[in-house]
Amino acid sequence: MTRLEPARDAAIAAFLAAAGLAAARAAPLAEDASFRRYLRLSGGPRPAVLMDAPPEREDVRPFLGIAGHLARLGLSAPAVLAADAEAGLVLIEDFGDGLYAAVLDEANATELYDAAIDALAVLHEAAPPSGLPRWDGAAMSVAAAATFLDWWWPEALGGAPSTEIRAGFDAALASMLAPLAAGPAGFVHRDFFAGNLFWLPEREGVGRVGLIDFQDAALGHPAYDLVSLVEDARRDQPEGLVERAIARYLARRPGLDAAAFRAACGICAAQRHLRVAGLWVRLARRDGKPAYLAHGPRTWRRLERALARPEAAPLADFLDRFVPPAQRGNPAVLAA
Repeated sequence: MTRLEPARDAAIAAFLAAAGLAAARAAPLAEDASFRRYLRLSGGPRPAVLMDAPPEREDVRPFLGIAGHLARLGLSAPAVLAADAEAGLVLIEDFGDGLYAAVLDEANATELYDAAIDALAVLHEAAPPSGLPRWDGAAMSVAAAATFLDWWWPEALGGAPSTEIRAGFDAALASMLAPLAAGPAGFVHRDFFAGNLFWLPEREGVGRVGLIDFQDAALGHPAYDLVSLVEDARRDQPEGLVERAIARYLARRPGLDAAAFRAACGICAAQRHLRVAGLWVRLARRDGKPAYLAHGPRTWRRLERALARPEAAPLADFLDRFVPPAQRGNPAVLAA
């Protein structure tokens, strides 16, 4: 096992011993964009994954509560095999190696995306669990400012944004996001994309889509999750995927106002791509994870496309005023 602080190592060893996995071999899984880490355990009574979430930085209780909610809906969340919430340690079912990000290809893309959209519709139609935070216009604006203004702006433009710029940014986001308040609100995963989905073909129906990384779920507009899936900043998608996905989702939820939902997709795309463009910079500069900058060019291309839509006009006007097109991309100081 990767060495950490001795006290943390001891806590993990005791937790695994209590779960009957004292002799299990541990191998790290892919890097996560948070402070959590995941270890695949083999050699025990059954395959399992250890979620190690230091309690001073992460709270595993939302994960545990939402996992139960998803299971009750017939969706595939990892079964919780053991948990010590105070210690930030959770032992979960191992979904295997069928991560969407690894298995998606031209031959299976339609089947896998259709299944994910169907699972998303089930997730959104159900009454959400109590206690979720709000992912409304105010929260979305704060989140965008926390990455774009606080991290991208100083790196790209050479200094912190002025009070005038911050006020203009807040006004632009408030105006663009305001229509979302009139739409449907419910459970939003907030990171529903290929890196957080598993293909489980041995299961049936929507259970074929394994869901992870749902601990930051909130109450918000369902368009946000659909945009997260089909405009994934980490990968290129098949031609026509966005329109096909929206049409399939609306067919599963015929009670929605189709025109308003499509407009909401445009709004959510602009906000998400702007926030994520800044997130790559924060991950590189604050967290020492520069590899995420590789997704910057795609993110900015998607942002520019979203800005061309009429519903994103307030944000487009702000950027036209303060951010020259030549500087819309990864900050040059991080290019090396």
